[in-house]
Amino acid sequence: MTKIDQRSMNRRDVLTAAGSIAAGTALASILTAARPQDPGAPKKGGPGGSLRKGGTVPLNWKEVYFTNCPMVSANNVDQELGWCKTDFKAKGIDYSYMRSRRETDWYPHYIHNLDNLIRFGGLYPPIHVHADIRRTRLLGATWVYEGGCMAVRVGDPIHRMKDLVGKRIGLSKSLNTIKCDWWRIQEHMGIENMLMLNDMTMKDVQIVEFPYPDAWYDDAKMLEPMINPTDLWATRDHKHDLAFRPLESALLSGKVDAIYTQSRVFQHLQEDTGKIRMIEDLSSNPDWKLQVANTPAVITCTDVMAKEHPELVVTYMKSMIKVGRWANAHKEAAAVLLDRQTFYRDAEDTYQGIKDVDMVPNLSPQNLACIETGKDFMLRNGYIKNDFDVRAWAAPEFFEQAAKELIEEAWKNRSAEVLPEVSELQASSRRIG
Repeated sequence: MTKIDQRSMNRRDVLTAAGSIAAGTALASILTAARPQDPGAPKKGGPGGSLRKGGTVPLNWKEVYFTNCPMVSANNVDQELGWCKTDFKAKGIDYSYMRSRRETDWYPHYIHNLDNLIRFGGLYPPIHVHADIRRTRLLGATWVYEGGCMAVRVGDPIHRMKDLVGKRIGLSKSLNTIKCDWWRIQEHMGIENMLMLNDMTMKDVQIVEFPYPDAWYDDAKMLEPMINPTDLWATRDHKHDLAFRPLESALLSGKVDAIYTQSRVFQHLQEDTGKIRMIEDLSSNPDWKLQVANTPAVITCTDVMAKEHPELVVTYMKSMIKVGRWANAHKEAAAVLLDRQTFYRDAEDTYQGIKDVDMVPNLSPQNLACIETGKDFMLRNGYIKNDFDVRAWAAPEFFEQAAKELIEEAWKNRSAEVLPEVSELQASSRRIG
């Protein structure tokens, strides 16, 4: 069996390993029991055998909330442009960031316990939610090329994956049983894939686990309302803060010999230190299924919103299509906006990372296959308890309706330009001669 060593962590180590902040940030206090689930939904056991959640605002269908991860997506671009907010405002709906209200803590980002919330972010938490917590609908996805690298110290005589036989590879482990341990899943999947490509398995290396409480949601600073997710990144130098790069300190201090890190994102920041280099990179492999790394970023909403207020879902998807098209047409400008939130080196590095990305979310066969790959890995390794059909989860009808309405609106506007409506004077006048 794989050798597993567990290292306890001091407070500095815990903060360094608290990588879940990179998915949307900190968690708040656990307050009340979750509302009863849909009878058809699978159950989720938390501490004491029942699911618990944090606080949320009262449900009001005149409000729609969004949340995202610091990733490449149309929603991350839109949080700077504000087009979605404008589109909802035109319909009399207040569209705001999930954490703009003090009553709502960070848990909805991970367990989707807010009916009027739309999430655009990392893949693993939504899979966990749909499998084990409550029913949601999959609305779209954005594929990026960030499969993962194996990082080692610059001075070590490790140049190939084969050189890691018997060596120590770090693996984080959240002790929070409420939310999905998405960071560990990403590390685990990447490590396993890189070993497999080199005719190795987890049995050939020593996995060193780094458990951490993942309980820093008590920090009052993290519960202050934020109008925009960028507010969080503006308060700290997130590109150079080790709290966002879990296990890097363990590697540099010699506690492990190698760690997983994301390709391009994080990779270039770590290489820039002159202390770390990469010996394997999944993003350069032609097999795109091996590049699943909490990706593609996916859009999900609750089944309640989809059933009771489909018009809200369609409005959101129309905005994402428009923003995505704008980002595709103006990649350099989009890169500047995304650079404020993501972990590429700078705006130029961000542009290089997104230049081949289709920023219009979709449910293409390739995206669905990648989502299924992530789901199957989670099920196979015990990260979710219940299986489900990804294609049944997908709800392409909302994207299709959104695209249809955009075409109709564009035709109406174009027709008005070419064939203006007849004025009252023209209608009452008779042609002479």
